Amino acid sequence: MPIANTGAADRTGGFASRFNLQQYVVYLGFLAIFLFFAVVLRDSGFLTVRNLSNIVLQTAPATIMAIGLVFVMAAGEIDLSIGSIVAVAALAAAVTINAYGLAPGVLAGLGAGLLIGFVNGALVAYVKLPSFLVTLATMGLFAGVSRSMTNLRSIPVMDSTFTGFFGSGSLLGVPALIWWTVIAVAIGHLVFRESRFGAHVLATGDNARAAAVSGISVPRIRLAVLTISGGLAGLAGLLYAGRLQAAKYTLGETDLMTVIAAVIVGGTLLNGGKGSIVGALVGSLMMGMLNNGLILMGLSVSDQMIVRGLIILAAVAVSLREKNR
Repeated sequence: MPIANTGAADRTGGFASRFNLQQYVVYLGFLAIFLFFAVVLRDSGFLTVRNLSNIVLQTAPATIMAIGLVFVMAAGEIDLSIGSIVAVAALAAAVTINAYGLAPGVLAGLGAGLLIGFVNGALVAYVKLPSFLVTLATMGLFAGVSRSMTNLRSIPVMDSTFTGFFGSGSLLGVPALIWWTVIAVAIGHLVFRESRFGAHVLATGDNARAAAVSGISVPRIRLAVLTISGGLAGLAGLLYAGRLQAAKYTLGETDLMTVIAAVIVGGTLLNGGKGSIVGALVGSLMMGMLNNGLILMGLSVSDQMIVRGLIILAAVAVSLREKNR
């Protein structure tokens, strides 16, 4: 009889170890929020194809930024400057396109994001400054730069090739923004889960000292993940400029909390060592759906911010509990 009890306990323990609720909370949360809005807003147009497709299109830049932030947070760091990078990259691209053409403009936008990310990474990896303080400083610095670049003016983007490729166009009937999202998620997932670099990122976030002892160049990993984050924020800036057919200093300034929420809700631990690109995608869509539903319900911007803040608190609590197990 005791033997039978022990076997049952082992089976229960084995099932508990295999089924980790934290891995699935983002999918359950997404389903719960979708069903709630589907019922409450059934007469308000929430379930229309147009509204659901708009949610996906509107969340594309945030999803791109979230992919970069997964790498950063999985490595045990943080990047608070992504919103400012979006604005600088979009403005750099718009100004350069209008002056020199498409290719230089795209390079200017992506280059601005990569350069800022590289500077962040160098300060963290080799000057050994905390990423929170470094990116907090560059967030303010480049928010000021974006405001001074064009004296607070919006810069129109008249190049139809650019706006079609990065925003308003489509391929095989699928909007360009969805193609960008699918490609970025697929590449990000493969690099994060299937490459040696992804394994090194997770090892660095889990225990940087042990990673260094095992031969991993921790400074290079930190430099790389912050550079990737900056580059993807630059790409998000191009997507904003392409979709809106203009660039302005306000682009990206409200995205930081949404992106952080998407990444944490999606299963990336706050202290590093674990992350999910697919989870970040679902988290981003969930935040976009939440914003859309709250707007249709008539809630104010302040109420939306309160709800997002509560979701972040809940996600952080789950993340820290998981890390301490």
